[in-house]
This record gives sequence, C-alpha cells and structure tokens, in this order.
Amino acid sequence: MSKADRTKQYIIEKTACIFNTKGYAGTSINDLIAATGLTKGSIYGNFENKDQVALAAFDYNFERLVTYMRGIMDTKHSVIEKLLVYPETYRNFLTNPILISGCPITNTSTEADDTHPLLAAKVEGAYNFWKNSLENHLNNAINNGEIKSDVNVHEFISVFISIIQGGILQAKVTRKMASMNLSMDYLERYILSLKK
Repeated sequence: MSKADRTKQYIIEKTACIFNTKGYAGTSINDLIAATGLTKGSIYGNFENKDQVALAAFDYNFERLVTYMRGIMDTKHSVIEKLLVYPETYRNFLTNPILISGCPITNTSTEADDTHPLLAAKVEGAYNFWKNSLENHLNNAINNGEIKSDVNVHEFISVFISIIQGGILQAKVTRKMASMNLSMDYLERYILSLKK
C-alpha cells in the first residue's frame, strides 16, 4: 500500500464513526480535521470533497458490519442459527463497537434519501446486498429441507429487516433498550417459526 493509500485509509477509518453518528450534513470539515489531526488541505488532497469522504466512510462502515456478522455466522451450522445471529447482535447494539453509533444503513438512509443521491445509492446497494444474502440463505434452507417449503421468502425478508430497523429506531429515540429487546424477542420467534 502506498503512502497516499495509507493516508486515505487513515482518513476513512478516523471519520467513519463521525459520519455514521452525525450524518453527512452534521459532519463538518472541522470534525474531519479534529478526527484525523490533518489539515483541510491534506484531507482534500486525498479526497476531491466531503462527498467522497462520506461515500468511502459509508462503504467502510458497511463492510465492517458485514465482516463482523459474517464472522459470527460462519461459526454456525444451520440457517436458523445463522439468522439468530441478527437478534443476538442487534439486541446489544449500544455496546457493540461495530454498531454503537448505529446501523449505517438506518442512519444514512434517513438522511440521504432525498438530499444526497450518491449516498442514497450506496444505501440502496447495501440494502440490496442484505436482502440478497438473506434470500440466498432462505432458498438454500428450503432446498436442503431445513425450513418449511411454503415460506414466503420476500415477505419474511421484508418483515425481518423492518423489525431490526424499527427496533433500532425506537431504541435510539427513547434511549432505552426495552423496545429493542421486545423486537428482538419477536424476531427470534419469527425465525424459529421457519423450522419444519
């Protein structure tokens, strides 16, 4: 990795949490300077503008989340066990270093949907990746006879993601985990209902 690439990666790593916490509009160049210890010229010498830093930060945040979840899921054997990783993980999102500033999909989508087309496209891509991953797991499980064959895969995924995202939203708004825990209890039952 070249020095320029190392500097870019350093900027991304140092600013990713700020963008995820404060959002694109709420993150200023002064925030980026404070987080990195670099000058404005150094930051913009490596990135064309704040948009480019924000896009790279979203990719970084999402990749960290995917890697974390995949690492745990790879230790599980059945699809049911793999799906149960979600409620186990999100139940503790306020203490999880990967999620403590929130889910990058939720955080970014609420801000970027109408105001930042490039970020909105990144979020849509991440959401589609998540949906496709779940769809692959469920279809494989149906084909293997691991779960009920009459599961409406698209409906299940839509409700699954909505429960997680809604639980996060409620927990962030109330600053209490009671609603998140109830949501994750329901999600666990919803996943277990797939069993044959």
